[in-house]
Amino acid sequence: MILTVTLNAAVDVTYRLDRVAQHGSNRVGPVTELAGGKGVNVARVLAALGHHTVVSGLVGGATGQALRADLAAAGLRDELLPIAGSTRRTVAVVEDATGDATVYLEPGPAVTAEEWSDFTVRYRRLLRTARAVVLSGSLPLGVPPDAYGQLVALAVEARVPAVLDAEGPALLAGLAAGPALIKPNAAELAATAGPVDPLTGARLLRAAGARAVVVSLGPGGLLASTPEGDWHARPPEDVRGNPTGAGDSAVAALTAGLVAGTPWPERLAEAVALSAATVLAPLAGSFDPADRRRLLPLVRVEPVHPPGPTPTRPPSSGPQGGPHPA
Repeated sequence: MILTVTLNAAVDVTYRLDRVAQHGSNRVGPVTELAGGKGVNVARVLAALGHHTVVSGLVGGATGQALRADLAAAGLRDELLPIAGSTRRTVAVVEDATGDATVYLEPGPAVTAEEWSDFTVRYRRLLRTARAVVLSGSLPLGVPPDAYGQLVALAVEARVPAVLDAEGPALLAGLAAGPALIKPNAAELAATAGPVDPLTGARLLRAAGARAVVVSLGPGGLLASTPEGDWHARPPEDVRGNPTGAGDSAVAALTAGLVAGTPWPERLAEAVALSAATVLAPLAGSFDPADRRRLLPLVRVEPVHPPGPTPTRPPSSGPQGGPHPA
């Protein structure tokens, strides 16, 4: 079983229209609503790839009930902890004429100390049968700032590899606990490691505790720094569509490769192909298997030379000029 944790889950609402009329009225076509949040998207993709997954995290209110109903309809097992606050929504506005998408993110509920304690008890239990755990997304109000550090440490204690997809202070808090993999995008990497080139930033985050770092470069593909070497995986074409969930698909592919022990070049090629196929799909957490099959053999994975040493100066919240959190 692969466990995914979404502490700030959401119901993803997607509006599609030909083109947005700025400062005017816009009539949209059919509106779609799906259970979402980064970890939920990861679970959907893993399930589509044939992996048994369990969705955990925090949900509440009418939106939380709708989220759980959608998971059940999709055949995804959930171990979400009910809380008093109401689960948030996210809204993606997709322009068919340009392929561009604008996303609006609600802040989410406030979590009490008792609710957080109850969740960690449930999380410990779920780790007993997990082959890997994916921890992803923003932190809701009330959750400890070092929440990901606590959850990664519990996974390490249980000998379960942890994949962490977060940014800024939340990511920094999880690094020292030793996640097996982190996957920031270029902006998140800069916000966490400071104004350095992506490969140097990735190596800095490895020095801070992550075993492997994979950086999403958008249309530029994925850059990986690992104990086995550094690679750059490039997509075969510039795909246009709805990018919501593309990074989550990459995380799903990387986690599946981690569980299977797939060599890094193959793991990265799969992540790039699956991410690109997700951009072409209309909804987050979905992809057309035909697009994935078509793109996979066209992905170019090349070693990065010179490999160079891993930096010894870890990120910190220090003064200007050094790496800093968001």
